[in-house]
Amino acid sequence: MMSTSTADNTTSGTTAKTSIREMTPEQTAEAIRNIAKRIREESARMKETVKIIRQSGAIEELTEAVKEATLAARDSAKEINGVATELKQRGVIRDTINAGEEIGATAKETAQTVRETVKRNQASTVEPSTERTTPA
Repeated sequence: MMSTSTADNTTSGTTAKTSIREMTPEQTAEAIRNIAKRIREESARMKETVKIIRQSGAIEELTEAVKEATLAARDSAKEINGVATELKQRGVIRDTINAGEEIGATAKETAQTVRETVKRNQASTVEPSTERTTPA
């Protein structure tokens, strides 16, 4: 079975899609040469770009910035850990948890009282009469 893939013919500067079935051996060879030429050109461009970036100091600058950010994150984590340890030793964390639990219990009691009050009010409220009086 023959392939139906296409290749770019760029010999005249224009791009035309041609089926491999329609290409002559000479056209296929030319297409391969063009691909190889583009690979060489792009490789040279890539080498030049890397050279310029390296010479500009951008790589070193980026590396230093990442190092500084990493050290700052490490120092911050140590500081936070130290504060948390101190709070734990002083009992602040335990006291905060206890206060939160007390708030939760009080909120439950309050909610229960409100529910009971609403039920009592609903039970003691008499529905108004639906009868209409018409003026005589």
